[in-house]
Amino acid sequence: MERKTAHDFDQDLLILFDAYVHGGIDRRTFLDKASKYAVGGVTAMMLLEQLSPKFLEAQQVAPGDVRIQQEYLEYASPNGSGTMRGYIARPAGATGRAPGILVIHENRGLNPHIEDITRRLAVDGFVAFAPDALFPLGGYPGDEDKAREAFSKLDQAKTREDFVAASGFLKARPECTGRIGAVGFCYGGGMVNFLATRLGTDLSAGVAYYGSSPNLDDVPKIKAPLMIQSAETDPRINASWPAFEEALKAAKVPYERHLYPGTQHGFNNDTTPRYDAAAAKLSWDRTLAFFRQHVR
Repeated sequence: MERKTAHDFDQDLLILFDAYVHGGIDRRTFLDKASKYAVGGVTAMMLLEQLSPKFLEAQQVAPGDVRIQQEYLEYASPNGSGTMRGYIARPAGATGRAPGILVIHENRGLNPHIEDITRRLAVDGFVAFAPDALFPLGGYPGDEDKAREAFSKLDQAKTREDFVAASGFLKARPECTGRIGAVGFCYGGGMVNFLATRLGTDLSAGVAYYGSSPNLDDVPKIKAPLMIQSAETDPRINASWPAFEEALKAAKVPYERHLYPGTQHGFNNDTTPRYDAAAAKLSWDRTLAFFRQHVR
């Protein structure tokens, strides 16, 4: 059966789904409000299922791919949650060291899609490390609803320190050259922007996909070039861009921003109908080129 795209759904339903995904409304409220879009034998529950991730269908690099080595590693986060865990993937059979990329998930923890992104980066010659912010609460639970619910219980001050610690952990890995970049999506995009303000020259490049802006007072601390990947229809995130851009210009931070016409928040995530194949490919090609230029 042909996979549905964002164009198969009413825009107001997509906005409603975005609110649900980001904790603005709960599951029951989504289903109640979505019922008005359920026509022709389709139920609100069916609409939710159609909009929800299909991890296996979208997988690009299988966990057993011979081109890469992968494992789960624990790392110390003394200023955060104490002990953390992440997924690392690197080119198989590499004799030298490779640049590192920190991969930061959405507000659901380290799900199969983010692990797949991590493997894709390893295939392209990077040491990629994806921490699981939910590890202190037992890790990604295998269910997106439960993951979102758990995510809301995190102490975000500690979680930010967990990602700072992950940056240092990756940078110091023996297979890493010591130069690292960071890429993140949604919540992770916002975390990339935050890390840029915290890590200074320890971060060589950051790519933020539809992520929230950092504290504008901290923008002058950014030393890494940034790439901002934005969806055209993403009012919640795009509203903060003008002030963020003004701060970047004032601080003379090198940046580039790409706005992808006709796209929704989450357009790079190929597990859901909000995925836009053309925009995802173009944005990912740009991301890889950016990392090759600034991290390699």
